[in-house]
Amino acid sequence: MPAPDSTAVRTALWRALHVAVDEPPHVFADELGLRLAAPGDGWRDRDDMDVATAGRYRAGMVARARFVEDLVVEQAARGAGQYVVLGAGLDTFAQRRPEIAARLRVFEVDQPGPQAWKRARLDELGLGEPDWLHFVPVDFETTSWWDRLTAAGFDPEVPAVVASTGVSMYLTKEANAETLRRIAGFAPGSTVAMTFLLPAELLDEPERTRHRATASRAEAAGTPFVSSFAPAEILEMAREAGFRESVHVSGAELNARYFAGRADGLRVVPGEEFLVATAGAAARGTPAASS
Repeated sequence: MPAPDSTAVRTALWRALHVAVDEPPHVFADELGLRLAAPGDGWRDRDDMDVATAGRYRAGMVARARFVEDLVVEQAARGAGQYVVLGAGLDTFAQRRPEIAARLRVFEVDQPGPQAWKRARLDELGLGEPDWLHFVPVDFETTSWWDRLTAAGFDPEVPAVVASTGVSMYLTKEANAETLRRIAGFAPGSTVAMTFLLPAELLDEPERTRHRATASRAEAAGTPFVSSFAPAEILEMAREAGFRESVHVSGAELNARYFAGRADGLRVVPGEEFLVATAGAAARGTPAASS
């Protein structure tokens, strides 16, 4: 049974490391992903877990997780009845926040092998699968995620929140556009939060160098970056897809929201930003952002 990919595991470990080494208040507290990943006693000795050099990447992971979770909580309070996680990996929302998740139908969409592995781990940890949690196995290269989602019980007439973090860079621009078009057709008030990478030329030289190094590592791991977007480009893509409203949430805004005033200097690494777009009727209280 294929285990989660290295990116999913790294994300889970960075979340746990934030709780372990960064001073409170913690932006996002998730140690359950570490239990799922079960990396062994030496996981903090990994090169990518170096407290100093990986600090901003760690900050980026917890900031984007917190941003999405804030959005889900907000939209659930406003009547959203479904939550879809595209490329769920080792996401733990359903287990950590049952008081919110139980008010929704939660759909985790991911590759079949890693998802089966995760379900086995949940069973081993005694966490189980409540009836409002739906696992949707999809081979994104050969199968329509939309067909599988509806077959799993998703109702396109009920407002939903869709999260797609750390996914768009691995898809072609055409595939990203198709995903946005599909979500734009959900019930009015449905909201998508999608991360995207900025093109290297929009970064300053030190960050451009880091970006290229990260892209090289991704390619070496067999998961090359395929797409990046200037903010104006992805906002136009959302408009063309049919969204009524869309905003760009920058890394600077995430820093201001979640890291302002911290004495440890923790900040997100520049280069990954958010598109937040709302379908149909006027926006239903998306997190404060600038277009």
